[in-house]
Amino acid sequence: MRWDDRLAALAADLQQQAEGLGFAERDLEVAEQARAEYAGVDLCGRLLGSLGRRVELSVTGVGRLEGVLSRVGDGWFLVVGAPGEWAVRLAAVGSVRGLAAGAVPAPARPVTARLGWGSALRGLQELAHGVVLHRLEGTTVRGSAARVGADFVEVVEESGTATVVPFTALAAAGPAS
Repeated sequence: MRWDDRLAALAADLQQQAEGLGFAERDLEVAEQARAEYAGVDLCGRLLGSLGRRVELSVTGVGRLEGVLSRVGDGWFLVVGAPGEWAVRLAAVGSVRGLAAGAVPAPARPVTARLGWGSALRGLQELAHGVVLHRLEGTTVRGSAARVGADFVEVVEESGTATVVPFTALAAAGPAS
């Protein structure tokens, strides 16, 4: 091989190495950008991206639940399955299985996703003759939801006793069976 052919081959090899380094650097930047963007994904977004999917939950004070994810609000979601419908506070969730890989970003979320825990309890109050409130410590309160305040629900039990439960003490709620 002549020296000018060797020089041309060396130049071509160096050019390929430089392009390869450029691609590797770009790949690193893309991966870093993807990690940075994913750091902004919250659980609510993942849940919204999984509407209609069957999920398995571990819920503090309740245990294991499973069902179809049917609604997501601000700090809560609704799962429909056995033994019925469960409105679950996000703060009580230990783990979720079965979520889709995608998420719904905050600007693309429906208005209903902004409804808070109080709205979920008011909806339950209107639809059900009785409610079961599951507290984080594992006990339940059964009765009719008399009033739902800004940060509490008042339940009138069968005995006629009114029990006020702060939202922060609740894990999940559902219709009494």
